Amino acid sequence: MKGSAQRQLHTTATWFRLPFGSIAFRINLAICLLLSTLLFNGCLTRKNALPSDRTVKSNPYKNRKPARGTILTDASTSPRDVRASGKGLLEGYAEVLGVNTNELQNQALYTYIDDWMGTPHRLGGTDRRGIDCSAFVGMVMHDIYGKPIPRVSREMAQHIKRKYERQLREGDLVFFSFGRKDIDHVGIYLHNNKFVHVSTSKGVIISDLHDAWYYKYFTRAGSPK
Repeated sequence: MKGSAQRQLHTTATWFRLPFGSIAFRINLAICLLLSTLLFNGCLTRKNALPSDRTVKSNPYKNRKPARGTILTDASTSPRDVRASGKGLLEGYAEVLGVNTNELQNQALYTYIDDWMGTPHRLGGTDRRGIDCSAFVGMVMHDIYGKPIPRVSREMAQHIKRKYERQLREGDLVFFSFGRKDIDHVGIYLHNNKFVHVSTSKGVIISDLHDAWYYKYFTRAGSPK
């Protein structure tokens, strides 16, 4: 320990004896500034950079599936905590979608959606532990409509018969570009501007196409070929 301290003092003394402005002086000064920067910034992470009175709140829906039969929605025009099970399944979804029950003819579709409702998002996932948007859409298209479609959302968008928004019908696909360039998200249109998709923060959920967050990035729509 004593030898280490002596070597440190010797090095420091040598540094101060360097001629001011010399190349060696400049090199040593640059090294010291670099080390100082690393020292002060090394522990400044996104987490501990928050003020002491701020905490990161976890999303209540993150990695949690709601009680079976609860229809999860973030649509501004839909009621919350609507429960639908058994004979009341279509009635519940009609309430969330804002339509008459007799407009929902495909009970198999809503039973399928209800079975996956609230399943968390997981990139590349295809099961109850987590699923991504294109996997969910692909499964619905295959299992309910008998239509095989590409696995990736941007490739799905190349295999549709494009439609105007006013022409959309239940089972059509809606595409988004949250990255502001390529299509990177897809959902299934239901009724009354509502669509079902896999939100990265809330999992399988029903949203409103006309809500500002989604409409801003809405890019394309159409029926699978």
